[in-house]
Amino acid sequence: MNGSTRRRSVGRGRTRAASAVLCLLAGALTASVAAGASPAAALTPPVALTADDLSTWQTNGIVWSMAAGDGVVYAGGTFSTVRPPSAAAGTGEQPAVNFAAFDAATGAPTGCALSFTLTSGTATVRALALSPDGATLYAGGQFGAVNGVGVSNIAAIDTATCTPRNDFKVAVSATVRAIAPTEDTVYFGGDFNSAGGATRNKFAAVTADGADLLPWTANADEVARAVDVTPDGQHVLLGGDFFTVNGTTSHALAVVDATTGALTTAYPGFIPNTSTVQDLTTDATGFYTANEGTGGGVFDGRIALDLDDFQQRWRDTCLGATQAVLVHSGVLYSGSHAHDCASMGEFPDQPRKHLLAQSVDDPQLLPWFPDTNDGIGEPVGPRVMAQTDKGGRHYLWVGGEFTTVNGEAQQGLTRFADGPDTGAPWVPNVSLNTVVPGQIEVNWQTSFDTDDGELTYRIYKDGAATPVYTTTGYSLFWDRPQLRWTDTSVAPGETHSYRISASDGTNTSAKSTAVSATVAATAPSYPAQVRADGASLYWRYDEATSTFAADSGSGLDNGFLRNAPSYRQTPAAVAGDSTAIGFNGTDEYAYSNARHARPTAFTLETWIKTTTTKGGRIIGFSNLTMQTSTSYDKHVYMANDGKLVFGVYDGATRTVTSPAAYNDGAWHHVVATQGSGGLALYVDGQLRASNILYKTNENYSGYWRVGGDNLNNWPNRPTSNFFAGQIDETAVYPTVLPAAKVSSHYALRNG
Repeated sequence: MNGSTRRRSVGRGRTRAASAVLCLLAGALTASVAAGASPAAALTPPVALTADDLSTWQTNGIVWSMAAGDGVVYAGGTFSTVRPPSAAAGTGEQPAVNFAAFDAATGAPTGCALSFTLTSGTATVRALALSPDGATLYAGGQFGAVNGVGVSNIAAIDTATCTPRNDFKVAVSATVRAIAPTEDTVYFGGDFNSAGGATRNKFAAVTADGADLLPWTANADEVARAVDVTPDGQHVLLGGDFFTVNGTTSHALAVVDATTGALTTAYPGFIPNTSTVQDLTTDATGFYTANEGTGGGVFDGRIALDLDDFQQRWRDTCLGATQAVLVHSGVLYSGSHAHDCASMGEFPDQPRKHLLAQSVDDPQLLPWFPDTNDGIGEPVGPRVMAQTDKGGRHYLWVGGEFTTVNGEAQQGLTRFADGPDTGAPWVPNVSLNTVVPGQIEVNWQTSFDTDDGELTYRIYKDGAATPVYTTTGYSLFWDRPQLRWTDTSVAPGETHSYRISASDGTNTSAKSTAVSATVAATAPSYPAQVRADGASLYWRYDEATSTFAADSGSGLDNGFLRNAPSYRQTPAAVAGDSTAIGFNGTDEYAYSNARHARPTAFTLETWIKTTTTKGGRIIGFSNLTMQTSTSYDKHVYMANDGKLVFGVYDGATRTVTSPAAYNDGAWHHVVATQGSGGLALYVDGQLRASNILYKTNENYSGYWRVGGDNLNNWPNRPTSNFFAGQIDETAVYPTVLPAAKVSSHYALRNG
């Protein structure tokens, strides 16, 4: 199911880890150092394709296969019509019976029209591949005729005339799912057990003209889904559902001799029995697998292997079946429905992402995130990729089940190119902090751009047209670190406003809405003490209508606000120029940008105000951010009766509970600690419950969440997992605050 252009040069780009370090450094720079920072460049190397989808004709069904060459893209699948870009289903449709050909540069149909049909049942085209010279298009699937010419699940098309070749008459007993042609041989695989009148289980080879079935034999016991030939022509790569090849154990992947079919490299136990190989592609030095799994313990990601010894170079462990892979300029592009890449240090379980990019040398995800939806069919989104050049541009085409691309209606087909890059980054979210006298801290959440990780930020002060500060920062959609610049060119009592723009080097966002602050003459006592006592996360909730909860402490661990909680609630818990945030008790919450290792000692501190009788989780540690967590403890929640519960998990749930209720509509100061002294729960400066025996908690990496998450199986579980009420001045410390510190914080509430 690959396009004909497979062999690409290998390149290595800067890793995301290195960029993340640069991002952190950028946040710590002073204006004088960073004012001359180099601007970001459009497209972060080694990514060479934009994420901006181009206007493309659509299908009314699923695209299962594609091939591309000489500026033409051929698409096959299970559909009956094509229609113009942006047209709704049933509008402007043209007949296209399971096949269509398109101009790679315009996205419009060419004059090549073929009809793949079947006397009984549903015809489908599951494999397309061009001969090396581009003169012949080989098609496989389940069909009995092409333009009325009888065939048997495989056919050859003359590309010059767009007509089936009458001399290619190979009878195949069942569906053909993959084809890999060379100058003199056509290798193919699928569901069949006979080809050309002889026994061939799942894989077979014929001469390029189809006149002869070759003695090449690579019999497999289960369905074949992918086949490719190594660049030197000496070996054939096999992928599918199988467990044996020529009687030898080799599940889902095998390398065989190109002349005989003899097994040369087997992979017993290499891929779990619950997973399969859906696609294969090669470049000059490696080959790459797309994997799909079912059930527990599956492998859904991608594997890179070296061609010199056929051994693994790397594998990723993202969950969400991969259907298609393709290499361009040292980058492996893939189509999948990845939803959880936390096991490899990438995004945690959340709504599916369907298009990804990785260096052929490194499995870390690169900043390229166009997206589709799942669409129709199973549904899984993208199914196949192909690429070709035309008019000085390189085009990547994607086909599948999807019905939207980048949030807009588009069915079955889409395409991307190596330029121009037209998408601007998101407008930055900005927050100001005046905790330190005589200065204003300008904090912002790094933006997101679908094809650029490194962005340039410019800060504009008091409406000036020239920025006062410029720096760069690296961000991805799930990892948008907070950056900070401190303006010391101010005086107490002055009021100043700030706006920030983000640029990828070509496209620049609009400036953020102006945010103003008055310079303090003295330090406000409460936040100054929280910072002095070492809070590693400190959210004050003073932002207005954004998704950003700025970290006012040194940790720069900003929060993402989900589902639009109520901003700038007054009066706040602490006296001074500050506001609180309100949560609805249904689906609103905040989570930290940073993923943390399990804390062995910690303090949680926040203020709450509520009259709820449904309880809810107030603050805690969770393994997920945008889904209901599956690991969750180190949390404080309110029971239906208004009592507060502080709990950890150490093989069993361990909790302490306040004797009194606190759902009385007044502000209350809540502090929970765990360390060598066990659990302690303070309310309004006083110890209310404790247990010296509970000194450990569950070991997993996670995020701090405020406002709600899972409480399944916890004692006195409230009606709601989410807290309905106001929250303010949330802080997390990597140490246990002693009782005297807790009391002093409460005493500072009035300034």
